[in-house]
Amino acid sequence: MNPYNTPTPAPAPSHPWWKTTPAVLGLLALVALLSAFSLALGFLVMIAAMVAVWVLSPWRWFTRIGATLGALLLLTVGVGLGGQLDDRRTGPANAKAADHVRASGKAVSASPTASRPANAADYTGRPLDEAEKDARSAGYTAVNHDAAVEDRMIILRSGWTVCFQESDAAGKTIDFAAVRTSEPCPEKDGGPLPWPKMPDVVGATYNKAVEDLKQAGLDLDRVTLDDVYLDIDTPTAAEAAQDGDDWRVCFQSPDEGAKVDSATTVTLDLGQWTDADLVQRCPSKKDTTYKIPANDPAYDSGDGNDGSGSGSGTTDRDSAAPHRDSSSSSGGSTGGGTSVGTVHPGSFCSPAGAAGVSSAGTPMVCGPGSDGRNRWHRA
Repeated sequence: MNPYNTPTPAPAPSHPWWKTTPAVLGLLALVALLSAFSLALGFLVMIAAMVAVWVLSPWRWFTRIGATLGALLLLTVGVGLGGQLDDRRTGPANAKAADHVRASGKAVSASPTASRPANAADYTGRPLDEAEKDARSAGYTAVNHDAAVEDRMIILRSGWTVCFQESDAAGKTIDFAAVRTSEPCPEKDGGPLPWPKMPDVVGATYNKAVEDLKQAGLDLDRVTLDDVYLDIDTPTAAEAAQDGDDWRVCFQSPDEGAKVDSATTVTLDLGQWTDADLVQRCPSKKDTTYKIPANDPAYDSGDGNDGSGSGSGTTDRDSAAPHRDSSSSSGGSTGGGTSVGTVHPGSFCSPAGAAGVSSAGTPMVCGPGSDGRNRWHRA
């Protein structure tokens, strides 16, 4: 064989540079470098390095596994170096700040106050839902519980009111103790509800009774009124207050000393009289006495005819002499019925067909009302 005629072997095929071993190793080294500055960026580069190791590199499988574990180690090392770099960057500033605090007496004395977290705002007396909303807006985590000893579950927060609060400024948490809006706050968290007790207002004028109820802590909006006369309509609170010294409390519910909680209804039964009235005392029980005696079906007219008057029954009324208005002196009849004088429109009456006049002079007749019972109405 002629050595000069021996063919030259073909060169080995070359790989692109990004598939070469130095390129893959450089990418792995970049993982540690970038993760020292940003964990997210270092993680993305590590993913790219894994793709290069398992797809692009000509390494064997055990070499690729070793490169994968090395990439994870480099990421961890880079993150650790990044933390040290952060400490070094902030260290001199902290040292300078400490030197400045030690050099200034004012700074030393003021630093504890400056570093102390601000206290939470005072939310007592506010609706629970609003208090929790504002506390969360201030960065606090709000929880709640029943301020009463019953330890009830709070469901509808808008119907509860904050009585007490306990906050942790450092932990940014606040605990609200609340009761239902219609309830009074206990003296301390977890104590019994201090429900007011019913005072004795029987015999007092309406004005005096209102003052006593207020002093006892009762809500006047929960007080209902009734009348004790058969022929007088129940006054409204405004009407009773307008003539508050003429209306007297004849009966009350509940009795004196009873606890008035959110489920208790307070009722005052009122009678009205002035110095001009012959009946100036409370009856023995409700719905037995007529304010105007002539409205009583058993009222004795005293006309001397048969002594029977307009009825034969008796009622529990004042023992003073019967009083009649001049309009009842005719003793005649209107529309075939007995005339009983001045009557109160809308009050009960008897017998059906009896006639009378209102205090304004309007002719009235006794007949069935909307409830089926005989009442005075316009003739």
